[in-house]
Amino acid sequence: MPLLGGGEQAGVVAKFFRALGDPTRLRLLELLLAGEHTVSECVTHAGLSQGRVSVHLAYLAECGYVAARRKGRFSHYRVVDPRVADLVVLARSLAADNCTALNACERIAPLPEKPRT
Repeated sequence: MPLLGGGEQAGVVAKFFRALGDPTRLRLLELLLAGEHTVSECVTHAGLSQGRVSVHLAYLAECGYVAARRKGRFSHYRVVDPRVADLVVLARSLAADNCTALNACERIAPLPEKPRT
């Protein structure tokens, strides 16, 4: 029996990984794994504009990785599921172990970093 089940489940799992396939979103997730942070703190960490960071946080929230709560004028974001930490640690370890192959892989180009706007 295939690990992922039918094609529909494989599509959902692929979408799950696409949500993590952006360097900015990964950096934000790593910050939020350390605890809850405001959008302003996320902006400082990411080195991007508030608008760009808000888009990435909204993407992560819509996909179920993070949740926001309002406190006065500020939104505070946190990771919803602690298993995300395990996933990020495992992904970094696998990437480090396969660094040469990943760097040589021409079929999947690295995403360009977006300039600060």
